[in-house]
Amino acid sequence: MKISAGQIVAITGAGSGIGRALALHVATRGCDVAAADIDAKQLAETAEMVKAEGVNCSTHIVDVANREAVEQYAADVVNEHGGVNMIINNAGVTLIDSAEKLLYSDFEWIMNINFWGVVYGSKAFLPHLRRADAAHIVNVSSLFGLMSLPLQSAYNSSKFAVRGFTEALKMELAGSTIGVSCVHPGGIKTSIATNSRIGEEALSVSKEQLLADFDKAAITTAEQAAAAIIRGVEKNKRRILVGRDAKVMDWVVRHFPNTYERILRLEKVVRLRARERSASRS
Repeated sequence: MKISAGQIVAITGAGSGIGRALALHVATRGCDVAAADIDAKQLAETAEMVKAEGVNCSTHIVDVANREAVEQYAADVVNEHGGVNMIINNAGVTLIDSAEKLLYSDFEWIMNINFWGVVYGSKAFLPHLRRADAAHIVNVSSLFGLMSLPLQSAYNSSKFAVRGFTEALKMELAGSTIGVSCVHPGGIKTSIATNSRIGEEALSVSKEQLLADFDKAAITTAEQAAAAIIRGVEKNKRRILVGRDAKVMDWVVRHFPNTYERILRLEKVVRLRARERSASRS
């Protein structure tokens, strides 16, 4: 799908990070934007930035974990803009804790946003996208939808589920006017880690140190991520890898599917943490 002036792009999680960067990127192409987020203040800031590009921008306060709210969002977009060409299901959260200690309520929280939010967005917008001459569904998974990490069992589950749903959806829509892409970002400089839920008992470092380490590892800006995503959409890629780290890790996992955790020393890190915790208790 070629991104061009006059198209309408709906984006969840548009209040900050990749979502805001995507809104601004398509606005520079002349697209109108239907921006959704649960944070009204950040959403208003995004809208002002988008409108400065000379395009229309509607704002929608939406909790993507609420199916009725997402369905209303889709209806409102069509009513306000007269149609829609693309839905980018970008809203997401993260959760860091061991599978053993993880609360069921936290597991449900992350699945409701990361997975069900994508399902609701895809299904709610699909009938409207069928009416467009050219349309696209973009679902944001993660590098952790391609590989697993310790303390990320819930996040991995949500992002692997997004990948499975999206790839099946692409096959079902083959031959239609609707393209489908699954996005797998690596470390992106956004606030997702800062806003995460963290089981600090599972960590061998403080939350502050963990966030500092994440910031150091996040080598791709939100603006670079947005540009890569739009390039992938225009090429109708099924899988869009964002960032050099995502591409390298994807290569490792594909070539060493049975041993990548040893190659990347993931289990060794866990063993060291366990020994440190044991030593601190003795």
